[in-house]
Amino acid sequence: MDIVIIGAGALGAYFGSRFHEGGANVTFLVREKRAKQLQDKGIKVYSPKGDYELLDPKIATSPTEIEHADLVLVSVKGYHIQGTLDSLKTLTEKGAHVLPVLNGIEHISMLQDQLGKDFILGGLSFIISTLNGDGHVIHSSDFDDLIFGPLQPTQTTICQELEDVLEKTTITGTNNKTILKELWKKYMFITAFSGITTATNLSIGPIREEADTFRIAEMILQEMKVLAKAYNVEILEEEVEAAKDKLLNLPAEATSSMHQDRRKGLTLEVDHLQGGAIRLAKAVGVDIPYTETIYGSIKPFEKQ
Repeated sequence: MDIVIIGAGALGAYFGSRFHEGGANVTFLVREKRAKQLQDKGIKVYSPKGDYELLDPKIATSPTEIEHADLVLVSVKGYHIQGTLDSLKTLTEKGAHVLPVLNGIEHISMLQDQLGKDFILGGLSFIISTLNGDGHVIHSSDFDDLIFGPLQPTQTTICQELEDVLEKTTITGTNNKTILKELWKKYMFITAFSGITTATNLSIGPIREEADTFRIAEMILQEMKVLAKAYNVEILEEEVEAAKDKLLNLPAEATSSMHQDRRKGLTLEVDHLQGGAIRLAKAVGVDIPYTETIYGSIKPFEKQ
């Protein structure tokens, strides 16, 4: 399979390296600055699932340099998704399917409108990773889940082909036939997790120690359950409890990527995540006051 990675940050570099390790033909479509770093230092992955080094990654800085692609993994931050559209249009015209693994929901319909419903797969990931000063990947969790699936009946074949590729890698890949529900479940979890850790500027451990603080995260989970139902996706109460249990059982030092970005003084995805939930809620007349409060608390740190 010919796979293009757009967004060679911690997530894209990790999955791209693992795809390469499994035998796929991988091209990293990146900006000039990241291209130079990859050319000079390559990609190294430091991981509980095994280290891997890609000394001479295949790099492109324009989609016109790429002759063919079966799949494009899009792993940029939500505020960069608009900037990928020209590249994605070029690659889908060459027959590529697009697998966005952004957090959130709004980007799915936007990409479908811009590129066509048949080209957009559903996808999400669960992984804790970051880049070090050399641009190498520090994978600090013992999980690296990549969950994907068809949003249209025409996408069954490409999903099966990706499943075959993933079987040759160390990635925990799942071809899920109800991917839309999985997207909403992840959105529910990440809205609570990223919101409470970023707003308090704390990892999950100290948050759990304060019942009143942890209750905010619980209430956001409930609000997102109600919001999903308004969009015809039924999240069960036991699935909400599973998300809560995940928060309760993460390592005490675990935190969200948005909180990591706040610590680093980087732009935050608060408008894409919590802001997106607020827009979706207003469109259908659903009240989500806890999410709105968290959004307002984080907003001053959005662009540092």
